[in-house]
Formats: sequence, C-alpha cells, structure tokens
Amino acid sequence: MPDGKRSENAQRHVCRWRGLHYYPLALVALGAMAIAAGASGADGQSTNRADAAPATSAVPPSPVPPSIAAKLPANMPKGYLPLDQLPDSLALLPPPPAAGSAAFARDEEVSKALSRAPDSPRFVQAASDADLKPAHALQTFACAAGVTPDPRRTPVLYRILGKSMIDIGLSTYRAKDHYQRIRPFVAHGNGTCLPADEATLRSDGSYPSGHSALGWGWALILTELVPGRTDAILQRGRDFGESRLVCNAHWASDVDAGRVIAAAAVARLHGDAAFRADLDAARKELASPARPAAPPTETCATEAASLAAS
Repeated sequence: MPDGKRSENAQRHVCRWRGLHYYPLALVALGAMAIAAGASGADGQSTNRADAAPATSAVPPSPVPPSIAAKLPANMPKGYLPLDQLPDSLALLPPPPAAGSAAFARDEEVSKALSRAPDSPRFVQAASDADLKPAHALQTFACAAGVTPDPRRTPVLYRILGKSMIDIGLSTYRAKDHYQRIRPFVAHGNGTCLPADEATLRSDGSYPSGHSALGWGWALILTELVPGRTDAILQRGRDFGESRLVCNAHWASDVDAGRVIAAAAVARLHGDAAFRADLDAARKELASPARPAAPPTETCATEAASLAAS
C-alpha cells in the first residue's frame, strides 16, 4: 500500500479510537476530557508525567510504521506507553484465515449464526457497544463491575480507562494496516448495526478487531481493580467482542485476534510505572465510601436481558 494511503488510514483509525469520527466538536470535548482525566490524580493534584510532553517532541522508533507515526494527530491524547513500547500485532498474530480455508468457513458459519434482526434487543445492544465516544464507551463495564466511572468521583479509574484505550487501540494497528482484511458487511454487500461508521470501516482493516481488543483489555484491567466481580467483568468483555459479530462488522477470527493483542497490551502496561501507580490509586479510590454507586438496577437488568437474548 502506498505510504500516503497508509497514513490516511492510520489517522482515520486513530481518530475512531477516541470516538472522534472527524467531528471537530467531539475533538474539542475529548481534549477537555483528556486534560481533566489525565492531568489530575485522585486528590486533584497535577501528575506531570512524561506523557504530557509537548506535541512537537520527536516520535521514537516504534512497531507502528514510520509513515503512520508521523501522521498521528498532534493533539491526540496520550496513552501510558511510548509508541516504541507497544506490542507488535503483526509479529504476534498469524495471517487472517485465507478464503477457502476451514478457518474462513468457520468465520462464515459464525457470521450467519450470530445474525440478528435490526430491532432485536441483542442487535440494539451491539449497536450501543459499537459506539466508542468516550463518555459512552467508558461506561461499558458499569453494571459488570458494579461502579459507574465518573471523571470527578473516580478520576483515576476514568484516566486508566481513557489512557489504556489509546494503548490497546494502537497496538492492533500494525496488523490491521498490513492485512487490510475486508469486513463481513463489505464482503456480503449488506450493513452493520451502526451505519454512520460504515464509510470509515470500509477502508479500515478488519483484522484484528480493535473493539474486541478494547473490551477484553478493559475487562482484564477491571478484574484487578474489582476482583470480587471477575466473572461478570470477563463475561461482559466476551460479550463486547461478540457484539462485533452481531454487528456484522468483524469475523470471529478478528475477535479472537483482538483478545490476543489486548492481553499483550495489558501485559506490557504492567511494565509501566505510571500505569501501576494508577492501578494502586484506583484500588484506593474504589474502596472509598465516596465512590459512585452502581448504575440503576433496571438499567443493568435491561443490559443483561439484551446480552442473553438469542
């Protein structure tokens, strides 16, 4: 693929990871949220970490191809990891299943098996899971974890979810860009659960699934913070990836590969001192009597019923 096209795809992909979809107003809102969540700790004091380096600082060598790294938006919020410390998805994953292979036949079989009517509860839930705008996406595990992330009452938890979103998302990109796998809705000539995303998805590689990586990565992190709800959190992480199949936006092998990269990214995050410090601070934050309560019982019952619907 020509470098110009590769860079264009990369910038589009990075913007999608923060729910931007090229909407200027969303970019402004995101910047404000990132400053609030990234610059303050649980006690409201400045953290002054290395990730606050000026946007003009040099981009280090990294698993992200240079043509992509050079085009990352200068005002994009930072994750915990420098680009050269992200897992290399191209090295960690095998190629996606080839057309005509038994593995691809499984992808097709699962795609058909998880097809749902657009007005069905499971399809509606999948559409909700597809929305990565931070204010929405960061609430994905509220019912499973029993706590509502809040930028004021749980600022460290909010920061962990927001910053890890960048690291996990970018970790999928080298394989995505290399393989540029066609998505099922393109291959089948139909649509997804979120039509507004389809133009972007057509030129964004399907393998591995970034949504699935994000859901599984968040699940792994949250099980460390709320160990008493491990099963519910992991089930929600599984279902978040399965929503991509219900949405007709990914193949089953894309989802499986996304979970591999999520595990690699979270393992790498544990080598970062700032991430570990935030984990410790978040545990204290969640143990505080002032932490936000779980979402309303009715909300969680509706989510559970939607996810269980056949």
